[in-house]
Order: sequence, then C-alpha cells, then structure tokens
Amino acid sequence: MSSDQSIGWEEDGVTHSALWRSENGIRPHQKLVIADDTLTADAAYRMACEGTAILWRGDFQNARQLLQALARRVDKPSKKSVRSKKDFHQSQLDIFNLHRLAQSQRARTLGMLLIECTAEHHIDLRRAPDIAQACEEAYGPARSSYLVSLRELLGVVGAHEWRKKGVLIPALSGTQAFHIHPHYGVFSPIRGEYIDLVNQAPLPGILDSYSIAFDIGVGTGILSIVLASRGIAKIIATDLDQRALDCAKDNIERSNFAKQIELLKTNLFPEGKAALIVCNPPWLPARPSSPLEGAIYDPNSQMLTGFLSGLKDHLLPEGEAWLVLSDLAEYLGLRSREQLQAWFDDAGVKVIDRMNIKPHHKKVFDQTDPLHVARSKEVTSLWRLILK
Repeated sequence: MSSDQSIGWEEDGVTHSALWRSENGIRPHQKLVIADDTLTADAAYRMACEGTAILWRGDFQNARQLLQALARRVDKPSKKSVRSKKDFHQSQLDIFNLHRLAQSQRARTLGMLLIECTAEHHIDLRRAPDIAQACEEAYGPARSSYLVSLRELLGVVGAHEWRKKGVLIPALSGTQAFHIHPHYGVFSPIRGEYIDLVNQAPLPGILDSYSIAFDIGVGTGILSIVLASRGIAKIIATDLDQRALDCAKDNIERSNFAKQIELLKTNLFPEGKAALIVCNPPWLPARPSSPLEGAIYDPNSQMLTGFLSGLKDHLLPEGEAWLVLSDLAEYLGLRSREQLQAWFDDAGVKVIDRMNIKPHHKKVFDQTDPLHVARSKEVTSLWRLILK
C-alpha cells in the first residue's frame, strides 16, 4: 500500500493535496481532472485510456454507474482481438501472459476514477454509503484525507461484506455450520477442495498426544483449524503477512481450537521439528502484479522450493509433509511435472501417496474464460512426502 505518498491537484484555482492509497501499487497519477455527473462515459473512457485520472465530485451512485460503463467499454471485443486461425496455435503460456497483460491494463484503466475520503473514512458525496468500518478494517486509522480509486474502494466494501458473512466450510460444519471470515487482502478459501484433501488424508502413524504439526503460510487459518479438529494437540502456524496473521487469529478464536494453535510471524518454518508439516503455497510461479496477488503467484516458486528444501531440517524422521498444489501451472506451461519431481529429489523427499480432486468452481465450466482449456484439465493434489 502506498499511503505514504501524496497526490496533488488544482480545483477552483486552489492547489490541493491528499494521501494516495493504492493496494495495487499504482503510483500517484500525474494528470488529474475534476468531474461530476455531466461527464459522459465516452469522454471518461478517453481520458482513462490516455492516463488522465478523474476525481469525482458528483453523485456517488452515478460514479458507480460510470465505472460500470467504463468496464463495458474496456471489455468490448475489438477487431484486433478477433481470433484468426493462427491464434488457435498459441501456446497456453502465451494465452496466460496475454490474459494477465489484458487484466493489468483493464485494472489500470478502471482505476482512473477516483474518490476522496476524509480522515474519518467518510465520503462527502450525495448518496455515498457508510464506508468507515470497511476502510478501518482494510487500511487502519487514517491520518488525513486520501484519494483512492472507486474500483479499489468497492473491493474494500465487498471484502467487508465477505468478512461479516463468512465462507461456509462444509468439511468442518457437522451438525453446526462453521464459517471462515476472510479479511481484506487475505485469500478466501472459496475453493474448498483443498480443505477436503487435508481433512481426509490419513494422519501419520507417528502422531500422538504430544506431537506438533506446522502449518506453513497460515492465511485465514483454515488448515490449522482442520488439523486441530482432527485431534492434533499442537499446531504452530506461520506467516510473514500481518494481515494473514490477524485474520487467522480472528478465525481461530471463533473456533473451538484456540488452545491448540500458536501463531508465529516468520518466514516459512518455526524452530524445531514436527511430525506433520502442511503447506498450501501459491499455485502459479509468476510475479504478482500487486501485494493482493501474493496468495496466487509465487515468483520463481520461491515459497514452494523453500518449503521443500527446509523439510530435511524440520521434519521428524518418521513424519510426513503434505504439499497442497494444483497442476494448473503445468497446463499453462509455467512448470513441468519433471521440474517438480526434480525439486522433490533435490530436497531429499519422496512421494508415498498423491490424493487428487477435481476443482468445482465456476471458472472450470466457463468456456469464455481465456484459460478454460487449462482449467478444464486442472487437478488439485495433496502430495504426501517423507524423507528419503
């Protein structure tokens, strides 16, 4: 987040400045114009494409409608995007890279519509909603007024609603529904198949009432809670992201297993050894375009390889490591199965079992998704590993 940067503009002959907020890491805009309800969508689209930010002074709900109109223009297929015959011979890696580029350009264009918020996280516009609690959760206390893109602000509000509502976890519900409450900036466990794998995998025989398990990269805390529900007496869960640790703490305290789970801010492993070590790293070895994508993209597979290489120092001789990983990266040409196997060999571990499950989220069945070919083949696996 770049809230330590400021952004300036001229309005009614007066020079103004405010803090600039961007969770996507976008730098403060150099060109900025003031606009209200008289601005047409076509004019706004031209300015956004040219790199001119628009600070909105009209009705808030009209700003939302303008953002929707901009999205329709961005998403409208151009003649250049019509696929020719040779396009069908593009590799999945080319399609993936083009898709990410298009998504980045889309986000930048739609991020040009700005809203000013006061130091109390308030919007002084007609029909503006109360965003104070949502922004407090995402940003913390504000030091002064700030500008933020309407698109990001709506994302903050949406995350607040998800946090209140929670995500139902069928694997833990039993006779009473159990929900995980994701915080802003923490990856939501809406793809529940990996939770099912961790809930169903046979526990290592070495586990007893004194055993310790490690959960590497705790996120929302869901896997630690699953392990605790299966009777593991002590789980040490780690993460470097403070938002994730705060989120995990919140969810663990909502569960019945707070006494079994310890949270620790560290990179990958805590000190000592464990009978079971679980890790669900980001599945795609690519560079995230913003901090919010850190749970999806693992640049150069740093977390994956770091987890594997650390097992020799942190896994008990008869213990198991569970690696939860999708093979989507293989179908996208980002990683090969041979490379993964080579990392297993280099780490001195071997596979004793691989449990598989097909994803069932909506994108698997969406044939308009540019990545549909790869997604339709995707399998999520729990690799059970032991030391050689």
